[in-house]
Amino acid sequence: MVLKVFFPSCCSSAESGILIGRWISEQNSAVVLAVVHFPFIPVQVKQYLSELQRVTKVSVSVLGSWNNSKQEKEESLSEFLEDLGTIFSHEPWIQISKEGDSKFWSCSTLQKRSNNHREEEIIIVYYDQRKVMLSCLHPPLDTGASTAHEAEDASRLSAIFDTVAKSKILFMTDKYDDGPIKLTHWQSDGVEASIIVELMKQASVPACMLLTFLLSLISGACKSRMLKFWPLSFLWSKLSTCEQLSHRLQHLQVISSNKKAQNQTQLMRKANIFVSLLIDVALGILLMSWLYRKNRIGHLADTLIPVADHVAEELQDLLQWLMGAPAGLKMNRALDQVLGRFFLYHIHLWISYIHLMSPFIEMILWYVGLSACLGLTVALCILSDIVALLTFHIYCFYVYGARLYCLKIYGLSSLWRLFRGKKWNVLRQRVDSCSYDLDQLFIGTLLFTILLFLLPTTALYYLVFTLLRLLVVIVQGLIHLLVDLVDSLPLYSIILRLCRSYRLAAGVKFRVLEQQDGKPLRLLMQINPLSYGSVVQTYRLPTYSCYPKDSWTSLCKKLFLGELIYPWKHKGEKQD
Repeated sequence: MVLKVFFPSCCSSAESGILIGRWISEQNSAVVLAVVHFPFIPVQVKQYLSELQRVTKVSVSVLGSWNNSKQEKEESLSEFLEDLGTIFSHEPWIQISKEGDSKFWSCSTLQKRSNNHREEEIIIVYYDQRKVMLSCLHPPLDTGASTAHEAEDASRLSAIFDTVAKSKILFMTDKYDDGPIKLTHWQSDGVEASIIVELMKQASVPACMLLTFLLSLISGACKSRMLKFWPLSFLWSKLSTCEQLSHRLQHLQVISSNKKAQNQTQLMRKANIFVSLLIDVALGILLMSWLYRKNRIGHLADTLIPVADHVAEELQDLLQWLMGAPAGLKMNRALDQVLGRFFLYHIHLWISYIHLMSPFIEMILWYVGLSACLGLTVALCILSDIVALLTFHIYCFYVYGARLYCLKIYGLSSLWRLFRGKKWNVLRQRVDSCSYDLDQLFIGTLLFTILLFLLPTTALYYLVFTLLRLLVVIVQGLIHLLVDLVDSLPLYSIILRLCRSYRLAAGVKFRVLEQQDGKPLRLLMQINPLSYGSVVQTYRLPTYSCYPKDSWTSLCKKLFLGELIYPWKHKGEKQD
């Protein structure tokens, strides 16, 4: 059976001593974590390892000996290192020797029961201890397509990565410590740390406490009874700005929580939310500075009223065209005039409302621009709500036309069942047979004829206003797609993948360093990073978006039957 020894590359130049690490019997592998130098007392080494096992929950033990002889091989040192196997009870006892400047190492195992050297195939795998400790090994995303062999390989790699990651406390000692044991590992020359990071950690504690207190006040105000009354509760559930503010409030509660992250996924989620908030606020401040520079708010307010008047005039021209003979179609004159005048009156009311609000438009936009300091997503949601309010008359036209068209469609379908001797059973939700008398058939024939001949006029108005409504929905949909992109994009994970790709490991690859007959095969283990698509798929943040996930078939069916598309609804409410 092949024996695999995972040896940290930072220990290649370490002085002679003993190897400590973990023995994985299922894989016949040894993961070397550090080298203990001479002189040492075996009792102190055993006490240190027992304390390390208690803290890390990793079965760390003495695996063997390490001989780095820069001069000619000393027989006494070799015999001494071999005799250490009688003190530290581990089987097999691994002996690794590096002779001078030779690039080939010798490695053998000693079975203490038979008291002889066992010749077996040995593979020495070098790994970067720092990268392996800091990296997080991700399982395959497509678990259904992965084979059993790939799953087994992933579990083996996970055991090695977990061994190094859980032994973090072992790497917190360096050569400057006054302890009885001297170790060589990736931080033996000094513990890696940053003064800026440590200062930020100290400053984050009172900042999180203050933020938690403020968020508790805001959450208490949001849950007060005043917001549960009809006008405020209606606005809170319908406006996308309120939904986005509630979503960001939840993000702030996650960041300021005193609860420590239990695993890597929760830690990455907090980091992604924090970076997303920072970039969102930074982009919002840039937008706010651009708006208040060179009086752009005033120019926008001066442009808004003429644009609204132009849209209203275009709608009036469209209605005048529909009240005539649109595209040469023969419409029902009476119904055409009634619908046209009804919609023209609504446009007149809308123009009066816009001109009534015109003196306050600039002041409203000035205060709305200040909300950009809360983030770019909040500003975009406010823009979406402004578009919804400015096109409210189009929404009303669409609802009127859709309801009238839907009434006629369902009326025609019901009367068509009457001709066939059928009826809709409301209790059992099915079509049953039914017998009708002559009067019912006569009245049904008259109603069917009236509805059928009035349907083209209604359908034309419904078609025109549905197209206008779809145009507004597309504009709002693009805005919300941009909001969802900023909310859900794992920016920290993407930056981490770009700058330190080894932190997000998808697997490993091995490169052959040296191979010679009679010598162990030497491999270099390198980390394969996750692809950018896998990073986004793994760490994508959830959003508050509650749009119906209708298929194209369902959407076309709703358009044909006159059902409302993307109506305003409460958060979390299912779409009919």
